[in-house]
Amino acid sequence: MFRSLRRVLCVAVAAFLLPLAGVQSAGAAEPGDGTARTAAAGEGYWHTDGRRILDASGQPVRLAGINWFGFETDVHVAHGLWARDYKGMLDQIRSLGYNTVRVPYSDDILRPGTLPDSISHDGINTDLRGLTSLQVLDRIVAHAGRAGLKIVLDRHRPDAAAQSALWYTDAVPEATWITNLKALAARYAGDPTVIGIDLHNEPRDPACWGCGDTARDWRLAAERAGNAVLSVNPELLVFVEGVQSYNGVNGWWGGNLMGVAEHPVRLDVPDRLVYSAHDYATSVAQQPWFGDPSFPANMPGIWDRYWGYVFKQDIAPVWLGEFGTTLQSGVDQRWLSALVSYLRSTSEHGADSFHWTFWSWNPNSGDTGGILKDDWTTVDTVKDGYLAGIKAPGFAAGDPGDPGDPGDPGDGAECAAAYTVSSDWGGGFNAEVKVTNTGTLPLSSWKVTWTWSGSRRVTSMWNASYTQSGATVTAVNAGHNGALAAGASASFGFGGTPGGGSVPGVSCEAT
Repeated sequence: MFRSLRRVLCVAVAAFLLPLAGVQSAGAAEPGDGTARTAAAGEGYWHTDGRRILDASGQPVRLAGINWFGFETDVHVAHGLWARDYKGMLDQIRSLGYNTVRVPYSDDILRPGTLPDSISHDGINTDLRGLTSLQVLDRIVAHAGRAGLKIVLDRHRPDAAAQSALWYTDAVPEATWITNLKALAARYAGDPTVIGIDLHNEPRDPACWGCGDTARDWRLAAERAGNAVLSVNPELLVFVEGVQSYNGVNGWWGGNLMGVAEHPVRLDVPDRLVYSAHDYATSVAQQPWFGDPSFPANMPGIWDRYWGYVFKQDIAPVWLGEFGTTLQSGVDQRWLSALVSYLRSTSEHGADSFHWTFWSWNPNSGDTGGILKDDWTTVDTVKDGYLAGIKAPGFAAGDPGDPGDPGDPGDGAECAAAYTVSSDWGGGFNAEVKVTNTGTLPLSSWKVTWTWSGSRRVTSMWNASYTQSGATVTAVNAGHNGALAAGASASFGFGGTPGGGSVPGVSCEAT
């Protein structure tokens, strides 16, 4: 978005993520209820069908997420890591009912050796020490996949200095833009945690749509870049934002998709195109429709005209990639309430709805604020509450690869687990599992699996999360105990029922 970012003092906050009340995934077991998770929609790579997005098995899905910015700024990494561990941050995003994270970046992070700044390693983010910005992004993608979150990469700026009206600048020409898009597409090929790439953030005047001038026509540039991305990874979704002006009608930067009707984007791979718009309230800038006497009843017609018709006419899916507000004015409150209604509630429409990622997770967005408050931990429950009706089911936790990760399994990262019963009273029991890094490299996370011989089930678990399918239990580290140096150990415990029975064999996997 176009905004001034106010820098937050990089003060480390000593806080662990407590369990948060949030929207549960479809089919997800409540902790301690002993039921097994059922498979959620979202498996594999996705494709489009008219206005819907479908997963690899043809189930419709809805992106309902959040923007977590920072990789596009001069610290070259997601903001807030001076205060929180990235795993806890992602786990909290998931616990609140968001299922997707839009990650803005600049081309600077693709320069060899670019290092992040403003990361605390004081008991948090210990596995990020010494990594490049891209390697940190790898870790975020990997943990997001394990948490059941999807990632959309957003080319937000050509460099850390500022956004650009066009997709290229003197310092970052079109060839570099396309080369870097292809590099990211290749980097995450085979990992469907990254479902797509937003080609360029907020094209604006003098960018045009369908004018035919190759130096200004964003629609033609999006075709060139989108086809380049698909030549490397034909499974990705390609997200194409609008422009500012079309045939003299002005709107938000990136928010005008009026040209799609006459000049649609054409990609070489079918069913991969998603159009994207941005929309904001008065805390960002004034627009004439806010002063209309009929406001907010006039807003559905405005949204229909600029971008909503693309969805309503079944042309393609529409993703509202950014929208946000401080919520301090009554106008903004009515705007957000009307917009949430327009985006279609999940309870009534399911995944046959507009997709969205709210701006922003970060509290340090100067003209919108965030879902988090300034301590980077406390949730703005009022703002988050506006979004409750359009949140959507999460996705099954995956086990994606971690490209470029020095702690990849099979490359010196190994672990072992020991299961002991601490108490057994016949009707139930408590047990502890100790996980030890037996390899030569640090672990960023781990997973322990065992299968009981009888009908036992987990009733509660602490310091790890679990799924149970039949007699097989899989436990994954919590946000605070996944990182283990070589030789280090961590433990988790659980209660189960009934008691008795033999101790199962357990396996540990460095993930």
